[in-house]
Amino acid sequence: MITFWYEFASTYSYLSAMRIDALAEAKGVEVEWKPFLLGPIFAAQGWNTSPFNIYPAKGQYMWRDMERRAAKYGIPIKRPVTSDGGWPRSSVKAARLALVGLNEGWGQEFSRLVYIGEFSDHADITDEEILSNWIRQAGGDPLHAFKTIQSDALKGQLRQNTEDAISAGVFGAPSFTVGEELFWGDDRLEDALDLAASH
Repeated sequence: MITFWYEFASTYSYLSAMRIDALAEAKGVEVEWKPFLLGPIFAAQGWNTSPFNIYPAKGQYMWRDMERRAAKYGIPIKRPVTSDGGWPRSSVKAARLALVGLNEGWGQEFSRLVYIGEFSDHADITDEEILSNWIRQAGGDPLHAFKTIQSDALKGQLRQNTEDAISAGVFGAPSFTVGEELFWGDDRLEDALDLAASH
């Protein structure tokens, strides 16, 4: 068993989301998808946005590195463009919807569609019509899903995921846990799967 901690605002989580299921299946490893929010983790460090925005040189490197890695894996990528130049967009609504989907069996596909939309198709992941289309494509009911994310129970589940991530030592995304072992970054996905397969 491997737990996949991911955030929709995380560029490298996109690469992992597109790769993890096939790699895990090949090794006979079960994957638990866990959306969480990086905002509280960043806030605890005094950041109000992504470190890739705070440190421009780091951000410039990240986008070029993403292009190289995406090309290596055959994953399409286009740098997100927003009308106000702001990135990342809020991921809270998409994360809550992903939780509904994971509870109902369509969350993994929905999560992949969100990532493809955000990092390949320049889609706005806060737009309810766009999100509704992805829910339908993944096999869910948009009306039911949007009603469910208003519930205290669902909101609490996302808060709990974030608290659980912090408790597990997660400080960035993507992260992977295998038992007590923590792996950070898409480039550590294979290492995490190897450990899970050996257990």
